[in-house]
Amino acid sequence: MAVIDTTSALSERVLAPGAIESLFAAIRAARVGGAFWAPASAVQGAATIVRLRTREDIDSVPAALAPAALWSMPAALVRDAAVHARVDAARIVATEIDPWSVLDRATTLVAHGDDEWVALAAIAGCAVHLLTAGRFGAPGDDAATLEARVASDLAQTACLDPFTGQTADSGAMIAWLCDLRQSFAANHGLVAACGFSWWKRLEIARFLWTPAHPLRFFWSEQRAIAHAARMGGAIAVWPSRVSAGLAAAAAARGVALVRVEDGFVRSVGLGSNLVPPSSIAIDRRGIHYDPTRASDLEVLLAEGEFPPALLERAQRLSATILAAGISKYGGDAAHSFPERAVGKRLVLVAGQVEDDQSVLLGGAGLTSNLEVLRRARVLEPDAEIWFRPHPDVDAGHRKGAVRDDDALAHADRIVRGGTMARLLDLVDAVHVLTSLTGFEALLRGRAVTCHGVPFYAGWGLTRDLAPIPDRRGRRLGLAELVAAVLIVYPRYLDPVTGLPCPPEVLIARMASGNATNRLAWVTKLKQVQGRLTMGWL
Repeated sequence: MAVIDTTSALSERVLAPGAIESLFAAIRAARVGGAFWAPASAVQGAATIVRLRTREDIDSVPAALAPAALWSMPAALVRDAAVHARVDAARIVATEIDPWSVLDRATTLVAHGDDEWVALAAIAGCAVHLLTAGRFGAPGDDAATLEARVASDLAQTACLDPFTGQTADSGAMIAWLCDLRQSFAANHGLVAACGFSWWKRLEIARFLWTPAHPLRFFWSEQRAIAHAARMGGAIAVWPSRVSAGLAAAAAARGVALVRVEDGFVRSVGLGSNLVPPSSIAIDRRGIHYDPTRASDLEVLLAEGEFPPALLERAQRLSATILAAGISKYGGDAAHSFPERAVGKRLVLVAGQVEDDQSVLLGGAGLTSNLEVLRRARVLEPDAEIWFRPHPDVDAGHRKGAVRDDDALAHADRIVRGGTMARLLDLVDAVHVLTSLTGFEALLRGRAVTCHGVPFYAGWGLTRDLAPIPDRRGRRLGLAELVAAVLIVYPRYLDPVTGLPCPPEVLIARMASGNATNRLAWVTKLKQVQGRLTMGWL
């Protein structure tokens, strides 16, 4: 089947009946095959689907099936006067449509034997009337024969993994296509985007692609609202780069906002250095770093189901991340950290960007890196404390710098450089305000104290010093947290192929050094600018 992107035949391969039925069931559940990304048919409730290729095909359609049919045909036939004389124009579809929007067990398909819709109809359990013989059957074949032909075709077809180019398990590819379908569906209605920097728009357009309409980017908030209102759709926004009044202005026009933010395993470099994201989070309720309101992530953590297969996948993903030393941003893996004091508990205090939205919204009124450091010393009087400034702050791009002398009044060391993953391997505990460092520390089994209310606080895995919303009463295990945060909630984009991908693909790219930055030349200029800015301050 072309939809599974099969390109080579295995002539002697045979699948057991049970395996075939499982494969059929997986395809039905995923609703993939044909142009599954295309819009749903505007004509619904048709008892018969007729797939015409020529005007003469009409004569082969049984009269009993014709009156209530949806007629799918090439555009050239739509303009044919002879066709219009015999077919109700209101029931003609000339564009590509999602086959799963019209195929069900109550439908009869009329098509040629080499049409891939025949295979999909057999998998869906539809009745099929063939006009000519072909790859999937011949006129007069009953349902059992058609299913056997399709099963044989599947058994003799090899799937190729688009990320490796290697032969892949068909079940894994169906699961990937299912994820694609779900992401396309989640993007439905997104017609405008606002607040996105020029250097990340290519990636955002890929993340938010939908077959129904192109996503238009706007610098002007009012023009974005007007376009969305005219199209009856929603606006995707980067929250920190739009005005405080946008939400009210959009609501007044009946336009919904969908918030987009960096994912938790983001890229090989800093966003402030203009490295486009390879992972984002999309939230229709709120956004994960704002504890003052529910977010899609919070609802997922509070109410979501975590079946055993998902938890096992989360555990494997965690192990891969730890083995590869992956964190949100890359760094110099060869960097050497100082030796820790013998016999002392080692505590890391992670600095943050002080005007970051996660700090302003989730800091419980606390924004100062120096104050977090002071509080950590009060709570850990006998520990060795290391303070790590945020890399965006150290690069000169963002607010939150603490003078070394002031930091050393509370910390034993200031550590810079290297990867956060390697640093977390060395420490016993972490103090954060809302930093993602706390989540990465949980992955590594470290004790985490939260002075604010990050998304991972309040689920029974952290020591929480700030008031926690009542919505977070559920107790979670680490695997459940990882499943929600790294698998279900975010989206990923393969930096090599540009295709949406599962997290395992991005992690593998990062571990192998293949997660390249397409704007490396701009990044270098930005780094120079940051160093010059630091010199002028």
